[in-house]
Amino acid sequence: MDRDGARGVSTVVDGLTATTFWVNGRLVPDAEATTSARDHGFVVGDGVFEAVKVDRGRLFALTRHLERMGRSAAGIGLRGFDPEVVRRAAHEVLEANAAVLTGAYDLLRITFTAGPGLLGSGRVDSPPTLVLGVTPGHDPDPETAVVTVPYRRNDVGALTGLKTTSYGENVLALAQAHAAGASEAVFANTRGMLCEGTGTNVFVVRDGELLTPPLSSGCLAGVTRALVLEWYGGREADLPYDALTTADEVFLTSSGRDVQPVVAVDGAPVADGAPGPVTRAAAEAFAAGQRRHVDP
Repeated sequence: MDRDGARGVSTVVDGLTATTFWVNGRLVPDAEATTSARDHGFVVGDGVFEAVKVDRGRLFALTRHLERMGRSAAGIGLRGFDPEVVRRAAHEVLEANAAVLTGAYDLLRITFTAGPGLLGSGRVDSPPTLVLGVTPGHDPDPETAVVTVPYRRNDVGALTGLKTTSYGENVLALAQAHAAGASEAVFANTRGMLCEGTGTNVFVVRDGELLTPPLSSGCLAGVTRALVLEWYGGREADLPYDALTTADEVFLTSSGRDVQPVVAVDGAPVADGAPGPVTRAAAEAFAAGQRRHVDP
């Protein structure tokens, strides 16, 4: 089908590749992918989301993402989340966008909200909103720099450990990182311990040992984080915030980055450079595991 038919799109709108979205049960062109101005996800950030890697047209670790999304939805009291509906929609939206997918590091975004409601925090009993879309050609840099920020990740809040659409704090921190020439900002938690990035988990290497903050630090249970621990190894440990600047190696993990070496923290180079030997080994183990991974 052509652009008006919502398939095989390849036009560019405002600098972004126009794609086909899946909105509440149907495929629609980019310009028609809209929701209500009363949608609670728009009004107060009352929703959850996932970003799933698309590797050569294959959804990577989709089941893990759907399991986490279900936990997040339940955690904020959203009803009606059906992982099988999302799974079918995911395959439909990939097929509809086959012409614009690059073959590696595309991302599928899944957003689930409370649906239309009040222009305030109170919920009403409305049908939820489910939207899926793709971001073509999201190729990560081979290495990156990060900054630390004065804000603290709340490790005891109602949303701790949930992947919600309430991302205002992340937007501010990421803007600060970009202004400093970095691609990510890393938070401490309320206890001053190392926690996570705006959209990443963080690993450090000390004396040859791979360490990452535990989930009790308030960090998100990242899918890539979990797979690195399973496929390569490593240990969860409470770490001081300055572990970023005293570690021999540092790397980030996420669906859009895989295992990404960090070369500098707040402008200062990481001790052993990047990637160090442990980072390289972890990246190789993850890449090998990804090739073996099967998730229909």
